[in-house]
Amino acid sequence: MPHKTIDLHVHSTASDGTLTPSRLVEEAKAAGLSAFALTDHDTVDGIAEARAAAKAADIELVPGVELSTEYDGKEIHMVGLFLDETNERLARHLVRFRDNRDNRNQKMYQKLREYGFEISEEALREMFPDAVLTRAHVARFLLDHGYIGSIAEAFETYIGDGCPCNIPREKISPQEAIQLIHHAKGKAILAHPILYHMSDAKLRGLIEDCLACGMEGIEARYSTYQKEDAQYIQNLAEEYGLMLSGGSDFHGSNKPQIRLGSGMGDLFVPYEFLERLKQTETL
Repeated sequence: MPHKTIDLHVHSTASDGTLTPSRLVEEAKAAGLSAFALTDHDTVDGIAEARAAAKAADIELVPGVELSTEYDGKEIHMVGLFLDETNERLARHLVRFRDNRDNRNQKMYQKLREYGFEISEEALREMFPDAVLTRAHVARFLLDHGYIGSIAEAFETYIGDGCPCNIPREKISPQEAIQLIHHAKGKAILAHPILYHMSDAKLRGLIEDCLACGMEGIEARYSTYQKEDAQYIQNLAEEYGLMLSGGSDFHGSNKPQIRLGSGMGDLFVPYEFLERLKQTETL
């Protein structure tokens, strides 16, 4: 019997992906996935649509979110799985975060206009009518209007951290994110830790601080991990008693090299990860 495959890190048009929640379900079915988690950035707006489509397609949908946090000067992402997206405390935080993002976006558009780019809220809304607008949408706009040659160029030259058109945004701590996820009855997972380029000592410090707040898991499988990366994170998980999670971080054409379920070709996240996470008690 073939192994059941899942993907616990997926984005839709509700944040910065290019497929609608319903279309994601179709793609997950076509990819042979048994389950996937919708983990849009700082929003749960796509979950209801995804849940209805998943029920009709007989595929398991894990309601989730990916929260942006800051730790020791680095942006750290915390994924919440199995959460109640109707939770009022979580909803209030996401509204506040969206308002802050909108104010930040307006300042970013103004800086980009100073560089000669004809960009506005209205133009972006016309291009991405239902999305929570992020830097990824700005990059796509600049690319599609011929201002830049690649998505990477937008981040490396204009809107990435430290670039002239970037506006820092409000962030919460990983510990606060864990508390929000738990309040919504979800499981807290440290997303793609290899991407933070931390020393072993600093990563251990982050894990220990998050464990003190009850973090349940860590992403041990991810699209860009090498075999030694996956083994390193798995060893840390065993040492600290963390459950394993994993996913592609699929964004559709915004990350064209990443495929749903299989990442860059050899990603495999077993259904056993999901079963064990379900059995883990939330603190």
